[in-house]
Formats: sequence, structure tokens, C-alpha cells
Amino acid sequence: MNATSPAPAPEAAPGRVVLLTTSHRVAPGLLSWPAWQALRAADRVLCADGAHPQLPYLREAGIAVEEAAPTAEEVVDACAGGGTVVVVASGEGEPALTDGLARMAGSGRVRMPELELLPASYDLPGARLLDLVQVMDRIRAECPWSSQQTHKGLAKYGIEEAYELVEAIEDGDRDELREELGDVLLQVVFHARIAEEHPEEPFSVDDVAGGIVAKLVHRHPHVFGEETARTPEEVKAHWMRTKAEEKRRESVTDGVPVGQPALALAAKLAGRARGAGLSVPLPSGEGVGYELLALAARAEAEGVDAEAALRAAARAYRDAIRATEQDARA
Repeated sequence: MNATSPAPAPEAAPGRVVLLTTSHRVAPGLLSWPAWQALRAADRVLCADGAHPQLPYLREAGIAVEEAAPTAEEVVDACAGGGTVVVVASGEGEPALTDGLARMAGSGRVRMPELELLPASYDLPGARLLDLVQVMDRIRAECPWSSQQTHKGLAKYGIEEAYELVEAIEDGDRDELREELGDVLLQVVFHARIAEEHPEEPFSVDDVAGGIVAKLVHRHPHVFGEETARTPEEVKAHWMRTKAEEKRRESVTDGVPVGQPALALAAKLAGRARGAGLSVPLPSGEGVGYELLALAARAEAEGVDAEAALRAAARAYRDAIRATEQDARA
């Protein structure tokens, strides 16, 4: 009678390595439910950065975190027998560990544990604006030039950046558009940072953002309230009515900056009068100024941006000048 050979012992499970990533733009402790599940089910939780902002919150939740920077081999050994190791990644993402694990997996000589990248928190839309605020804070504190700037000193840059943004829009250059939007945004954040230092009436970028949010909500009752608007004209009517209530202006010309380019100023005044239903004859006079005023009012009535139209014509004229110069040099 032949003895029956014993069945081979089942091979131990290779275990699991979870690389837990978090965003510094989200408040520490606000982790996803899968992240908390992985942390609570782990046999070991490791973190190389003893100052990681998540550690106090993990420990407060009862998670035992070891401050250690293990090698890839040590992590794989820790998973032997089916264990789960969670590595709380630092801001750099633990490249040494992940590269080591990749080399071991590529060698084919090691039975690797299951490898998982688990984002524990995500950036919300607009999160990079927090980076801009932090960078501006540091520049204001440490840069010899930026630390001395004032609202008045920066005013000219705001005008320049606005014109460059308009040029990028009219040229249709998407890369330039993105860059110029950033330059305009910088002006807003820079001025808000300077405003924080005012001794009597300080305000911050959060105050700026809060103010425009409140204004947008109030001026869009068809979106955030019970009113309705089905056409752009009805939306504009809502906007102008709520704006008038907010400003309590005595004239439709109040609030029109006279320092803007003259053609835009003329068109704006004509638009205010027309929007208010006022029939105001254009002042009579001789000279090119009155002729331009009439043209600007006509353009506004026809829905034409007089400034943009003149810029387009001026660019065509510029191109003609360059062509003539090239012909002369030929």
C-alpha cells in the first residue's frame, strides 16, 4: 500500500503596499473614506517625515504611525505572510521607495506584494490659488523690491497687464492668454497683500474674494434667487437694477471712470444714456473730437466695441507700414 503524499502547503499571500498621498492644499485630517479604511486595516503605517501635517490627526484617530523611511526590500519583507503596509507619502511622493519597488518588480526574482497608490485627499478647483497667496506672502516679506511696493507704485502695471490681456484675447493666442490672465491675477493678489498692512483699514485677499462673491450672488437673482431671466437682455436688466440699488447713484454717469481711453469713455457714456432710456442729443461742435464722439456713440448703438474696432484697424495699418518698409528695403 502506497502512502499518500501530503498536499503542499498553500503559498502565503504576498501582502499589500499602499502609498497614501495627500494634498497640502486641503486641511489635514480631511481624508477620503477609502484612505481611513486602509489606515485602520493596515498592519503597519509608516511615515518618513516626522513633521508631516497628517501625523497628529492620524494619531488622534488611534492610528499607530511609525516614523521610519524603510527601503523597498524592508517594505516587501514587512508584507510577508499577507500583511498590509501603508506608507504615508511626503510631499515629494517617496521616489526612492517607489523606484526601489519598481526595480524589484522588474527583476522577476521577487514575489511582489500588491502595490496601490491611494490618493487620500484631492485638490479642489481653485486650490492652486492658495499656492499663489503663500508665494506672494513670502515675496512680500523677503524680496527687497516687492517689500517696498505700494498701491500707487503698482497702478501702472495693472493698466499694462490689462492691455496685454486684451491683446492676447484679440490675437487668439491661447498660451499668451493663460499667461496674461496669470499676470492680471498677480496684480490682484499683490494689491490685496499690501492692503493687509494698512494700519487703520486692512483687508485681505479673502475679503476681496468674499466681496465679489456677495456681489455676484446679489446681482444674479435669476440664478441664486427666485427671479427669472431667459435672455441676455433680461440678465443685463437684473444686473443694472441691482447695481443701481447698491450704488444709490444720482446719475447714470456716476461711476464711469473718466481716466479710461477717450473712445471707450465716449462709448460708455452713450451706453449708460441709452440703457437708461434717455434721449440726449450729442453736443455740437467743430473738430475731430466731436466727430469721434459721434462715431463712438454710433458704434455703441450698433453693438460694436469702438476700442476693439479701432485697434483692429490700427493693427492693419501697422501691418501696412511694415509691408511698405520691407518693399523699400527690397
